[in-house]
Amino acid sequence: MELDSIEKLLEKYFEATTTVAEEETLRAYFSQEGVATHLKQYAPMFKYFSNAKEERFTKQVPLKPRNNYYKWISVAAVAVLTFGIYFGKSYQEQREAKYAYNQTKKALTLLAENFGRGTEKVAYLNEFEETKRKVYNKN
Repeated sequence: MELDSIEKLLEKYFEATTTVAEEETLRAYFSQEGVATHLKQYAPMFKYFSNAKEERFTKQVPLKPRNNYYKWISVAAVAVLTFGIYFGKSYQEQREAKYAYNQTKKALTLLAENFGRGTEKVAYLNEFEETKRKVYNKN
């Protein structure tokens, strides 16, 4: 009966649905000598977790920087980044505006050239109309 419940707990463990108490039961089972032969492959994993739980980090972590230079360097870096982002954005906007102006200028120049050609054709039509009136008025 115990082996059946261990297998069910192991299945729940791999599905990540076990409680802390159930995991403790599994650790206790796999730390003893009488582990079933088909479950012995899981024993090193649970022993590792038990040992890892006992490990502690003992090295002292310095909380203050060694020099005040780091603080001032970081402040300067933030200032440079802020100015770079601000002026870079305005420069980019000016560049985009200049590009849009030049494209509009090209389009309007092209339109003016085509309009000029169109007015030349209308001038010929006006001459044709005048000539036609003279011809029809004489007859």
